[in-house]
Amino acid sequence: MKYLKQFGIIIFISFIGELMHGMIPLPVPASIYGLVIMLLALVSGVLKLSDVKETAALLIEIMPIMFIPAAVGLMDSWGVIRPRLAAYAVITVVSLVVVMAMAGRATQAVLRWEKRHKGHSIGKQVK
Repeated sequence: MKYLKQFGIIIFISFIGELMHGMIPLPVPASIYGLVIMLLALVSGVLKLSDVKETAALLIEIMPIMFIPAAVGLMDSWGVIRPRLAAYAVITVVSLVVVMAMAGRATQAVLRWEKRHKGHSIGKQVK
């Protein structure tokens, strides 16, 4: 019953994201709205991590299975993809490099900020 309640909470937040996607005229996917809502609910304390933790972990564990329909769709569309395969390959490689670079830069920035932030708080505690 616990998993059903947690799954219901996750689905409800996803549904709110879908509603926002329909109402707000921005090119933002509904899943992003749902993730932001979930983040805000967790950070604000409206929702406790324990309210969704086990089901969220289960969904993350089975995530690779969720890519099977997309892979089958790609195989089904091979006739459309094949003539433009080189363009798709270039776009994929460029996107991969850009995403890796940006993720690395963001991680470095967070680590630097965390180091400065902790350094200041430690210094204050010592005094």
